[in-house]
Amino acid sequence: MFTSVSSRSASAYKRVGIETSVDNADPHKLVVLLFDALQQTLGSARVAIQNGDIPNKCKHINHAIRILEEGLLAPLNLQEGGELAQNLHDLYSYCVNRLTMANIRSDAAVIEEVQRVMEPVANGWKQINGQGPAYLQPV
Repeated sequence: MFTSVSSRSASAYKRVGIETSVDNADPHKLVVLLFDALQQTLGSARVAIQNGDIPNKCKHINHAIRILEEGLLAPLNLQEGGELAQNLHDLYSYCVNRLTMANIRSDAAVIEEVQRVMEPVANGWKQINGQGPAYLQPV
């Protein structure tokens, strides 16, 4: 379901500016770190909207979009991952679209919606702890 997460997600993770020891993380941990960073960034975007801080709102929403596009969407292998990979692709794409609308409208409720829909996916990924079926394992 995934293509080279080790190289692609690690470099995407570094590019989006998240500080951690990415070089020592296994592929499963990289995805966990991406989900954690996404939730943290979305929380920061929501606070920025509530405070009327437009520059930081834009910065945090753009950061969240990059995490989704470069870290979570890019490694999906739609050919081998079947329906699950397609569903994740559709969910991540939906979240990118919603975040774009949240940015345009400065809508904290949309940010909260994305947080709510991504939380079960992040929790599920954490629970498999690298022990899921082979097609779920990033390579």
